[in-house]
Formats: sequence, structure tokens, C-alpha cells
Amino acid sequence: MQVESTLFTHPKYRSEQTEAAPFLPMSRKEMKKLGWDSCDIIIVTGDAYVDHPSFGMAVIGRMLESQGFRVGIISQPDWSNKEDFMKLGKPNLYFGVTSGNMDSMINRYTAERRMRHDDAYTAGNIGGKRPDRAVTVYTQRCKEAYKQVPVVIGGIEASLRRMAHYDYWSDKVRRSVILDAKADILAYGNAERPLVEISHRLAAGESIAELHDIRGTTVIRKEPLAEWKGMDSRKIDQLHKIDPIPHPYGADDVGCKNMSGPSDVKIFDNEAPKAISVQAPRPKPWEKTYVLLPSFEKVSEDKYLYAHASRILHQEQNPGCARALFQRHAERAIWINPPAWPLNTDEMDGVFGLPYKRVPHPSYGDDKIPAYDMIKTSINIMRGCFGGCSFCSITEHEGRIIQSRSQESIVNEIKDIQDKVPGFTGVISDLGGPTANMYRLGCKSVKAEKTCRRLSCVFPSICGHLDTDHSATIDLYRAARDVPGIKKVLIASGVRYDLATEDPRYVKELASHHVGGYLKIAPEHTEDGPLNKMMKPGMGTYEKFKELFDKYSKEAGKKQYLIPYFISAHPGTTNDDMVNLALWLKGEKFKLDQVQNFYPSPMANATTIYHTGLNSLKNVKHTSEKVTVPKKGRQRKLHKALLRYHDPAGWPMIREALIEMGREELIGNSPSCLVPTESRHEREAIRNKGKGGANNADNKPSSGGKKAFTRFSEDQFADRKPKSKAGSTSNKQGGKAFGTQESSANGQRQRPAKKNVWGTTPKHQR
Repeated sequence: MQVESTLFTHPKYRSEQTEAAPFLPMSRKEMKKLGWDSCDIIIVTGDAYVDHPSFGMAVIGRMLESQGFRVGIISQPDWSNKEDFMKLGKPNLYFGVTSGNMDSMINRYTAERRMRHDDAYTAGNIGGKRPDRAVTVYTQRCKEAYKQVPVVIGGIEASLRRMAHYDYWSDKVRRSVILDAKADILAYGNAERPLVEISHRLAAGESIAELHDIRGTTVIRKEPLAEWKGMDSRKIDQLHKIDPIPHPYGADDVGCKNMSGPSDVKIFDNEAPKAISVQAPRPKPWEKTYVLLPSFEKVSEDKYLYAHASRILHQEQNPGCARALFQRHAERAIWINPPAWPLNTDEMDGVFGLPYKRVPHPSYGDDKIPAYDMIKTSINIMRGCFGGCSFCSITEHEGRIIQSRSQESIVNEIKDIQDKVPGFTGVISDLGGPTANMYRLGCKSVKAEKTCRRLSCVFPSICGHLDTDHSATIDLYRAARDVPGIKKVLIASGVRYDLATEDPRYVKELASHHVGGYLKIAPEHTEDGPLNKMMKPGMGTYEKFKELFDKYSKEAGKKQYLIPYFISAHPGTTNDDMVNLALWLKGEKFKLDQVQNFYPSPMANATTIYHTGLNSLKNVKHTSEKVTVPKKGRQRKLHKALLRYHDPAGWPMIREALIEMGREELIGNSPSCLVPTESRHEREAIRNKGKGGANNADNKPSSGGKKAFTRFSEDQFADRKPKSKAGSTSNKQGGKAFGTQESSANGQRQRPAKKNVWGTTPKHQR
């Protein structure tokens, strides 16, 4: 895709600034050493400052430094007042605010909304060093400190909250974060390109109010931009529509006729030449066009309109054909410009070749930062993901187009790690990115890539336009292994196994050289119902990959194993689906230790399904498919317990659910059973509890010994029987909002079947 200017073609703002700072300054003392009296840009971040290309504040800070700007960092400030936000003084251009590498709510709370007491992005792994909704809080404090200084927000939290969005923690639809934070501009995605443009235009004297046309940004407006034409979102809600590219001469039949037969064209003609007119190229249908979305007020009240607006947003993510989006919030509105152009290989090399120290800021002393320890010897080789998994927000943040670095740049970073990382042992912990094996893969058709609106290039099947040749990745792995001093190069990023099976050479290379005994992959589920809502391939693809992996591991003389990841309680998952998954796990002799319930992160497609109960992966209508959504706490606990079928703490819960489902044959001591019958120890524990003994509601049945009790105390499964009172369903029917009722044949409204606390209909009512 063509871009008017690259990241590194701008003249430096301060031409005298030729040397990079050892670390971007975090104090006045450091500024003084650099000879600075002020900063041009100050980045406020919720993470500890680690000068490493896996940390967003370091990438953006070093990027802006390379443009000639003086950049300071305020890391994890005390947000109770404005004092910490003033410690570097007033920035000359703007504050840049980010919550850090994670959304602050996901960082602070578990999938069950329980508070975490640790933080991998904080020195000492201490929780509570950043506020909830950090972008909003930090921005407000910046405005208190220096009212007239513009604030630009960005990072994952701002990026995924750029429009009206469902918020899992408050269980409601919230406004765009730019309105709640009262920021001036929101830069979404990785944002190097829009931030460089913002910085240079402000430095050139433009006001922040003039910067409303920058790709990859969201701004607040009262009306759409002038000279842009609008269209109602309801006119374009069609699955996988690809807009045609108009012919540059204004006609679709320009060109040579079929020359296989006699031609009626006179090649030699004595007639006088005639004048011809060439029409100017017609504008493409998405240029200078915006889509009017349903307002915040409407999507807050109407789940059909929310699902519709979410679907439109996801369709408008291709920079080649994306339209701007306009959504009203009361008297104001947000204007979301089309996504920024992806970085080309030279630009990616430039970004990752900046002078990072690759270690935490010295102010942290010997305190460990777990996130840094995990990635200090890993290398990002690419960005973006065309997988489109509905539970993941990477595509909405980094885009579907893969942005890859050159092999030379990656090899140079390996050498940089050897020189700069203390205690380096010769092992590279990862060569990857969002997906390990999408390096240099992309669309083989330029036209298709520019106009495609598909949510995924690999679901429901791999697109015929997609290049699945892994040669570049194989060559990269071999070059990395050949660097002197490198003992091992591991692949820890997720492997997209449906792509890998398209090129068995890659599986052979992976199994032969880059697995440390275990390889983590993510089939996510075994049943078609949830897999279709996840936009993931079926288990047949997993089996094919496993067969190849086992074959090449054996040929290499290695005993290696696949460790599969699964998600419980995902939208579209029934209790029967989870039982079948548990039976598969038991049949494969997998005993999962750490499992994850579905976490509704902002802007993910699956989060929309979770909130609305509608299949927003397809055209949203009043007749749209209603999706089963496990929302209630006990049903979510049941699904998690089924993933850990081997854990005695969950057996009482599983037994009760199996009886209600009519699956009693799975309770017993035979190999075909999922859980054993109730043991004497369990019965004694129940009797003791009923007598008011030492056991309480949080205690777990145990065969004795303190260790068995503490091992499972975190899951907090309750032992009690389901209440006789009917529980609510896990997914309300959307038709009621539109005045419809379920009716029987004689016109009388039917009483819905009672459902128990597990979200299943009791056997006698089926």
C-alpha cells in the first residue's frame, strides 16, 4: 500500500539533537544531565519504564526522539493529585497518555472480576500501582496540572475503547474513552505514523483543534468533516462484501478484445485521426466517505443496534478501503479516521533498530519486573494478525495486514541481545509476534488486499488469495541458529497450526530445532458450536498438525509434546459442549493445570456476542441467530471445573450438573466415566458442614492434609446442592425488546421451562 511519506523522511525538529539519551529522562536531574530545560513531549504510562522494543512507551519514546523531539517519561505516577504529573515541568507540545501494555481493567481484575494483587509490569510485581481506567484518570490529572496543554491518548486501552463499547466490569455500554477522559486526540493501533504526524504538525504551529484528518486517530466533533459524504450504516451491513475498484478510465470494458479469432480492428487506416477524451479517474467509493453509526444512546438501549455497530466497525479495518466512522454521543460526536497505513519493512527495521538499552530504567534497582524477565531475550519479528479469532482484539489494534521486519534486522537484534542483556545464556526465548508463523505471509492479490472486508483470512477456510509459503520463516530460523554464540532459538508465540499444515516443511523445521520439549498451541475447543463463534478451525486440523509434529519429532529423535489451550464459558458454548471437551481431555490424558474462562475484552467480536446474545459475525437482523452465552457465575464455574475434570474440588459441582443434564452414566469409577461417585471423605465433609463444623462454604473436600486443601483454594468452588428455586437463563431472548412474545399454537403465552443454577433445563421438563 502506498504512503505519502515514511516515518523517517521528516526533518528533525531539533537538528542539534544528534545523540540518543541513555534512557529517556524520568526526573529533572536526568533532564539537567542532558542539558534540557524542558521536554517537548511527556509520556505518562501505567507500566514501569523498560527501555525495550516490547514495551510501548519505549517504542513511541525512542521513535519521537529519533524525530528530534525531547521526550520524557512519567511512569506509574501517584494519581491522587496532580503533583507527580508536574515533576518534569510543562511539555512544550503535549502529554502522551497510555495505561501501558495492558488494559488497566484486565491488568487489575480476573475473568471473574476478582482483584489481582500482583502486576507483572510493575517493579517488584506489586499490584495497585496504576488506577482503574488509567487512561481516563491520567488524562484528567494532566489537565489539572497544565490546563492548556493538549493530551493525546493511545495504547491498547484507548485503542480498544475508541467508540461506544460494552464494558464487562460495569456491565454496561460506555462512551468512547476520548469523551470520558476529555482528551484532545486518540491515536489507535501501534500509532507510530499518526503520532509522528501529530508531533510535527504541532511543532510547525498548527493547533490541536486543526488535527482532525490524521489517519489512525479519533477526535471529538460536532459535525462530520467538510467535503465528506455520509452513508447510513444500515446500507452496508453485508457479510464479506468487497467493493469493486473502478477502472481508472471510467469504464469496465477497456482493453483488447479476444484476439484468438478474426479481428475487425483496422490496424492500418487512411482516415484522419480523431480526438479522444480521457476521463479523470473516478474516486474510489470509500474515499472521503464516512459511515453514520447508531448513536451511543441507541446502542446503549438496543442490543441489535449495538451488534450492528460493532459489525460495521470490524468491517472498516482495512486501511485500503476503510471509511471513516461517525457516532453521536448526545450533543457531540466522535470521528474515527480510517486506520493508519501499515509500516513497510524498512520502517519496521527502523523502529526496532532504535537505540534501546534493553533493560529497565536504573531507578528500579534490583527489583524484578516479571514482564521484562519473560521477554528480555525474545524478538518481535512481525505485527498484525489475519486470523480474526473473535475473542481476540489484536486485529482491531494492530490490523490484519502483516508487517514484517527484514531478516538482517532480526539477526542484528539477536547480536544486540548478546551485547546488552545481562546474564544472556545464548538462548533466544522467542522469535514471534501475535502469531509465530505469519511472518511475511499475506495476500497474493493486490486488488483483493486493498478491498477485502473479510473478518478472517483463514476462517471458515483459508482464502485462496492467501500466501501460505513458510519459506521466509524457515530461512529466518536457520539464519538465527547460525548466529555465533546462539545455542538455542525457541518459538514461544502461538503457532497457527491450520497455516502450518499447509507447509509441512515448517512443521519439520519447528519440531526438529525450535521446541524445548513442549509446544503450546490453542485449539480453544473441540466442539463445532463454540469453535464457529470463535472463528477457529475444527479438531481435524489439530489432529493433522499433531500427526506431522509427532512424525518430525520422532525423526529428529526427540520426545516432544503438544500442550493445548482451551477457553471455557465462551459465547456459543453449552454445558454439553463442555462435557464433551472434558471427555476428550480425559481420553487424551490431558490434565490441565491453569485454565481460563472467557474474558470479554473491549471491542472483540466475542464480547459483542457476550453482551447482546446475537451472532454479530453475520448480518445483524431481527431474525439473527440467538447465541447461548454462559454469563452466570455458577455456570462459568461449572465450565471451568469441567476443564479441570481431574480436580476433586470441582467433582460435587460436576456431578450435580451431570444429573440435571441426564448424563448420570458419566458418574462412576469406570474408565468411561468423567468423575467418580461421591467418596466417603466427601460425605463426611458434607455431614460436618451440616453440623456446623469447622468447614465453611469455601472449604473443599479433601482426602486429608493441609496441602490438598490449599492447592485448590483459589477456584472457590461451592459444594452445596443447587437451590430448588429456578435460576435465570444465561442469555435473555432479544425479541422481547421489540415487543414480540413467544406464543403457543392457541395464542396463549407459554411459561418458559424452569432452568436450574447450571443454566440447563431439568430432565423432567425437556
